[in-house]
Amino acid sequence: MDCKIIVAMHKSCEVPVDPMYFPLQVGAAGKDVLIPLNRKEPVARDDTGENISEKNPSYCELTGLYWAWKNLQAEVIGLVHYRRYFERQDFSDGLYHLPIDDILSEAEAEELMERYDIVVPKRQKYYIETLYSHYAHTHYREHLDVTREIIREQCPQYLDSCDRIYRQRYGHMFNMFLMRRELVDKYCRWLFPILEELERRIGGENLSAFQGRLYGRVSEILFNVWLEEEKKQGKTVFEVACIYIDKINWRRKIISFLRAKFLGKKYERSF
Repeated sequence: MDCKIIVAMHKSCEVPVDPMYFPLQVGAAGKDVLIPLNRKEPVARDDTGENISEKNPSYCELTGLYWAWKNLQAEVIGLVHYRRYFERQDFSDGLYHLPIDDILSEAEAEELMERYDIVVPKRQKYYIETLYSHYAHTHYREHLDVTREIIREQCPQYLDSCDRIYRQRYGHMFNMFLMRRELVDKYCRWLFPILEELERRIGGENLSAFQGRLYGRVSEILFNVWLEEEKKQGKTVFEVACIYIDKINWRRKIISFLRAKFLGKKYERSF
């Protein structure tokens, strides 16, 4: 099985040695080549072939997804980040490994694809927030309101799933997945026209650089909408835990979450 998982990256770091992983410099347009810390050759770039590399400041890792959709020939395509991967499934050796060595292997990915249609990150729970209210408190609610209107106009059969996902208190986030090429094609054909219309209607020029990443963030919720429809059609979905290569400042993240919820303080940095 020809399986390739895009590793979206924008700075030099260690990359997996497993040949299944395909490091890709996202937002490469106008940038110098990117050489991983554990390699001597630069990685592939998302400004080659058919691409939207210049949209990376607002589309985030989606410029990598677009590039893979248009240019990468593989039976199975996945997307992860240089700081966040799917965790390996076999811990039977009982040994300690560095995080970069505890990621999903090619053999495990192939086994999962033999059994399931779509692999996603384990659901992230918000408890006191819905996906809609969390986005509204940390970013701007009109982004999701306009998105819903576009769905109503372009693909009204998804509207019920959209409303349901907006009300959920959990989601499969980070724009991470693993699925066969035909499903990637179906997803991208649905996703990018919605984002293009959203971009046409709301722009984003007056937002800070952090808040300007809105199309990448909205797509995290849209993925859940699309996934809901695929499950209705009988597609099987399997959740895999994420492993973080860098440490997360959980204290700052939790405080910022509560400040956004109760004090209206929107996010202006990552954690």
